[in-house]
Amino acid sequence: MKIIVSGSSGLVGSALMLALQEAGHESVRLVRSQGADDDIRWDPEKGEIDSRRLEGADALVHLAGESISEGRWTAAKKARIRDCRVQGTKLISETLASLEQKPATLVSASAVGYYGDRGDEICDESSGPGAGFLPDLCREWEAATEAARTAGIRVVNLRIGVVLSTKGGALAKMQPIFRCGLGGIIGSGRQYLSWISLHDLIRVILFTLTEESLAGPVNAVTPIAVTNRQFTKILGRALHRPTIFPLPAIAARIILGEMADGLLLSSARILPKQLLDAGFPFFLDELSLALEMILQQDSYA
Repeated sequence: MKIIVSGSSGLVGSALMLALQEAGHESVRLVRSQGADDDIRWDPEKGEIDSRRLEGADALVHLAGESISEGRWTAAKKARIRDCRVQGTKLISETLASLEQKPATLVSASAVGYYGDRGDEICDESSGPGAGFLPDLCREWEAATEAARTAGIRVVNLRIGVVLSTKGGALAKMQPIFRCGLGGIIGSGRQYLSWISLHDLIRVILFTLTEESLAGPVNAVTPIAVTNRQFTKILGRALHRPTIFPLPAIAARIILGEMADGLLLSSARILPKQLLDAGFPFFLDELSLALEMILQQDSYA
């Protein structure tokens, strides 16, 4: 297939590009700055995209967006996060809808932040949104794909959990702290974390490109969520380090502000019902084994 990818230089995008090439697909990058000759240029802030170059593609995977975990969530930061995701997704969706030769599939990133802080409640794709900045963001983000869906394109809103890889993301940030023996639970430690290995996330994306039964929201997490306390202890054991330095909730809020509640202290116990119903086989779905393999050799994607 010919597959266009936005956000191709990020953690997930770069791994996806490699996987597409290894699978024999033609992969084309959708980029903001001038790159290779076969790259497709777009500027979501200006509402510009080379629509002619999108004609005839089989699918588009949209992963681009400003990081939500870099810097405090000031009003300006939240506006940038929202605008780049919602405006960029809307531009892609409306442009695809206007093409003569439309792609069959649009896979557009979203996040399990859609569900908000739900405590011990198990949420699947049929569960409603939570309250707060991240749930509101995810609702608008997913709604921005409506033009493509209305035009008959199969749209998959991929609600991605915490992606585990030593190459980037949360684990890459935590690993040096834990290796120094300074790791510990955050807040009460009872909040659930829904995760997926980078390797399995790439496999999920490839699966959604061809599995026509999947449409709408799809939770991209393993079936087995863990609490922050469990994650902390398992990571400590994998690194052979103690985990005796907790980060109290009040300290997290002082350091990170609103982002602490949105990313570290909220509880997301998410079930990937759509993937399970479609028969997707997870490769790394048990945390201790996943961390052991990822830390030993992060080369699965």
